[in-house]
Amino acid sequence: MVSRRAPLLLAAFSLLALATIGGLLRLGWPVAAPVGAAMHHGALMVGGFFGTLISLERAVAVRLRWAFGAPLLAAAGGAWLVAGGPLAAAQALAAAGAAVLVAASLVVCARLSAPFTWTIAAGALAWLAGNLAWAASGAATDAVVLCWLGFFVLTIAGERLELSRVSPKPRVAQPLFVALVAAQGATLAAALLGHAWAGVAFALTCLLLAGWLLQWDLARRTVRANGLTRYMAVALLGGHGWLAAGALLLAWLQAASWPVASAWLPVPAGAALRDAALHALLLGFVFSMVYAHAFAILPAVAGVRLAWRPWAYLPLALLHLSVLARVAGDLLVQAPLRQWGALLSAISLVAFVATIVGCAIAARGSASRPTPRSRRQPPRARIPEPAPDRGR
Repeated sequence: MVSRRAPLLLAAFSLLALATIGGLLRLGWPVAAPVGAAMHHGALMVGGFFGTLISLERAVAVRLRWAFGAPLLAAAGGAWLVAGGPLAAAQALAAAGAAVLVAASLVVCARLSAPFTWTIAAGALAWLAGNLAWAASGAATDAVVLCWLGFFVLTIAGERLELSRVSPKPRVAQPLFVALVAAQGATLAAALLGHAWAGVAFALTCLLLAGWLLQWDLARRTVRANGLTRYMAVALLGGHGWLAAGALLLAWLQAASWPVASAWLPVPAGAALRDAALHALLLGFVFSMVYAHAFAILPAVAGVRLAWRPWAYLPLALLHLSVLARVAGDLLVQAPLRQWGALLSAISLVAFVATIVGCAIAARGSASRPTPRSRRQPPRARIPEPAPDRGR
């Protein structure tokens, strides 16, 4: 089974590399990249990389052969975008992959009906709705982008709710979470129907979900631990912070488009605010989750052991610094600062991959190293069980 996953993992990270290089080319860095990687940078990152990766994780969890069609279709759609084929074919592949992911998510809900499983399924449905709207309109409209963002927010929030079940919370916490998820779903439906207020409402639900996570996520407790547990908590809390910041930027962007607000609400020139909001969410929030969960997900999906090493903090720090530089460059309308922020994000990704490879090598080395004789535990003597008293 692991051998079947390896090509899909390779395809996902190849698409990540191409999308990253395409993003650098869009910002003026002298790099060689296919035209399709630069033209469809956002769609390639959302569907090609994350669509493949999340679908692969779901297929491994559901343990059904047909569920692997989702990552296969998502990867094929991303490859088609890079190759510069007809856009309609790539959109159809992306929509088909999302449909398979929705079906696999509903299988999980049938096996275990819980708020977190339905939230994750709602995230898959948001991805499908966004891809269908993308195919219908032929462009990544605001409604399409909001659905793609909802895919990430709902999927990650559902996973964090699942892992935080052991954390003590007041009775109001779970009903509040369900209400926020339902409200976000309603805002996405309103966006697809063309309501002007939907973008601001979606941003507010993201802000409230960020507050929920910052208050009741298990990471609030595990950040006081050591080693890998603390690293994951630091990455998660940092990501929740970027979710809140990105939600505020997105609300600012959406409200500025209203005629009433445009007169008094200052907006950076051009598409700078849009760039800041999207990258605060997609880089700061989503990639922080990737960095946090890699040590748990990759062994399950790829079948490789990873040994924790403190140098994993380096790519995480570079990631947050790069997002801060990019957002500051956008808000201050400083193109060089935005360019260097993008380059630093690419360096962070390279450092992260190198860290994962180094941790895998370290795990293999520690597994093959013989245990010193002095550290070996002596065999325990077997204590015979007392014979039953048959006289009673």
